[in-house]
Amino acid sequence: MKQDYIRLFDEYTHGTMPRREFLKRLSVLAGSAAAANAMLPLLEGKEVMAQQVAEDHTDIVTADESFAGVEGRFLLYTARPKGEGPFPTVVVIHQNRGLTPHIKDVARQMALFGFLAVAPDALSPMGGAPADQDKGRLMMRELDRAKTMEDFISAVSYAKNHEFSNGKVGCMGFCWGGSMSGQLSFRAPDLDAAVVYYGGPPATEDVGKIRVPLLLHYAGLDERINARVPDFEAALNVHGKSYQTYMYEGANHAFNDSSRPARYDEKSSKLAYERTVSFLKKHLS
Repeated sequence: MKQDYIRLFDEYTHGTMPRREFLKRLSVLAGSAAAANAMLPLLEGKEVMAQQVAEDHTDIVTADESFAGVEGRFLLYTARPKGEGPFPTVVVIHQNRGLTPHIKDVARQMALFGFLAVAPDALSPMGGAPADQDKGRLMMRELDRAKTMEDFISAVSYAKNHEFSNGKVGCMGFCWGGSMSGQLSFRAPDLDAAVVYYGGPPATEDVGKIRVPLLLHYAGLDERINARVPDFEAALNVHGKSYQTYMYEGANHAFNDSSRPARYDEKSSKLAYERTVSFLKKHLS
């Protein structure tokens, strides 16, 4: 698929472009409205493709859990290996659409790798992520940032004190969740390590506050995020922070999202998982 299509879709999903304007511009790029409509499933994806680990996989246990958040019950999806544990623990943080089936699948994958995975839903104050992910994206914009941050800090504490946790907890976040992961690296006192997948970095003045090791995954074709990476790395170096950066050349933003065939990169996704698991086991075991 041409990069122009993906750039336009990213502009739509990460900005304020109305859907009508997006479809109009996509039709121009594709040559017709019919061609644009044929392109949409590849860009928006199908969650049925996301499931790489079945909900009823015999080697894991999943559950819907919650705790008292700032504004009512804060919802969590958990996945862990069978057995009594305890297990190293990771908070899996979703993209800008709420807790999707794909992110639940990531949690199950991490369970197969030997972790207790805790996946919070930022849209809990609004009843949870809707099935319509485009609606979820709009709902995310209505969240109170300060309250959302407080809930995610509490989610890290919840994970750390979970009955199946070994008491050490990391986080891994994707896109919006990658940015949240970076924020938690200095805001969450119970965090031990953080993994960022193509998320915007913290403000330069906050980099000195980072107190946990970082693993940073970026996509080579992700111009929007990558424009900020050099300054972020420079600040990390100035402050002597522990971090590893990997750039996946030829990969697009959201290359881990197996529900979106236009940008999913199996090779990059597998390699990033290997590096993530190794990094987290090092710091959480």
